[in-house]
Amino acid sequence: MSVTAPPHGGQPADAAQGKPSRKRLLIAAGIVAVIAGLAWGARWWMVGRFIETTDDAYLKADSVTIAPKVSGYITEVLVGDNQAVAAGAPLAKLDTRQYQAALDQAQATLDARAADILRAEAELKQHHANADQAKAQAEVSRVSLAHAEDDVTRYRPLVATGAETAERLASLVSTRDQARATLAANLAAARSAATQIGATEAQIAQARAQLEAAQAQMNQSKLDLGDTTLASPVAGRVGDRTVRVGQYVQPGTRLMTVVPVDALYLEANFKETQVGRMRVGQPATLHVDALKGTDLHGVVESFAPGTGAQFALLPPENATGNFTKIVQRVPVRIRVDTGPQTRKVLLPGLSVTVDVDTKNATDDSHRIAAENRHD
Repeated sequence: MSVTAPPHGGQPADAAQGKPSRKRLLIAAGIVAVIAGLAWGARWWMVGRFIETTDDAYLKADSVTIAPKVSGYITEVLVGDNQAVAAGAPLAKLDTRQYQAALDQAQATLDARAADILRAEAELKQHHANADQAKAQAEVSRVSLAHAEDDVTRYRPLVATGAETAERLASLVSTRDQARATLAANLAAARSAATQIGATEAQIAQARAQLEAAQAQMNQSKLDLGDTTLASPVAGRVGDRTVRVGQYVQPGTRLMTVVPVDALYLEANFKETQVGRMRVGQPATLHVDALKGTDLHGVVESFAPGTGAQFALLPPENATGNFTKIVQRVPVRIRVDTGPQTRKVLLPGLSVTVDVDTKNATDDSHRIAAENRHD
C-alpha cells in the first residue's frame, strides 16, 4: 500500500489552498473599510460638518407665580397639587367680609356725593330766581327814582313862584331820596344774588369732584373685592402649592405656581464658537434624556442678546492682572414641534441634547467673509 507524500515540505493541499482565501478576505475587509470611511467622510462633508451639538440644554416654560393682591385669610383652596387648570379658573379665595363692607361704604359715600350735587343744583336754580327778582326790583326802583326826580324838577319852579308850598317840594325831595336809596339797595341785592350763583356753581364743581373721588374709591373697592378670588392667568398645571385654608396672606405672598406645560420651549446653551453659523429658522433635532430612542424636532426661534455671563448676578470683570480665557455660552431658544401626546410627558427642567443644522447659513457666511475682506 503506497502513501503519497505531501508536496513542498509536507504541507497539506487544503492548507496551501487556504492562504489565498484569507488574503481575499482581508482585501474584501479593507475594501469595505475604505467604502465605509468614504461614506462616513461624504456624510460628514455633506451633513456632519454643519451640525452643531450641545448637551447643555433644558426644557423650560414661562411659569407664573400666583400671589394675592390683597391681604386676608384663605377661606377656600380650589385646586390640588399637579392639577391641570384652564386660563381664568379660580384657584383660591380669601375672606371677603371686610372688602364687602368697604364696598358698601364707598357706595354710600357715592350716593351722598350725588345727593350733594342735586341739592346744590336746586340751590343754584333758587339763586337764579333770586337774581332775576333782584334785577326786576332794581329796575322798578330805577323807574321810581326817575319819576321822583321828574317831580322834584317840575315842582321846584312852582315853589319859587309861590304856586306850590315848600312843604310839597320837601316831600317830593324826600320821596326822591328814598327812591335813590331803594335803587342802591336793590342793585346791591342783585350783585349779592349774582355772587351767590357763582358760589353755588363752585360748590357744584366741588361736589362733582368729590363724586368722582367717591366713584374711584368704589371702583377700587370693587377691585379689592374681586381680588379676593385668585384666578389662573394661563392654562397649565399647578405646582409648588403651599397655600392652606386658614392661612393669613399678605400681598405678594407666593401661594403656588402655574406651569404652562403646553407651551414648553428649549433653551440650549451653545459655545460661542458654535453660534457663528446659526440663524433663526434653522431646524434642530432634540434627544430628550427621558425619551430614549425618540427624536423630537424643533426650530431655532431666537438668540439671547448676550452671553449667559452678562446676565449673571455677579458679571465677570476681566480687566484684571490675571486672566484666563473661558469659552462663553450663548442661550439659544428653540421651539419644540411635538404633538399633544408627546407634550404630556415633557416637563420643564428635563435634559436634552440638541443638534442644529446650520447648512443653510453657508451663503450668509460667505457674504460676511466678503464684507470683511480687505484687499
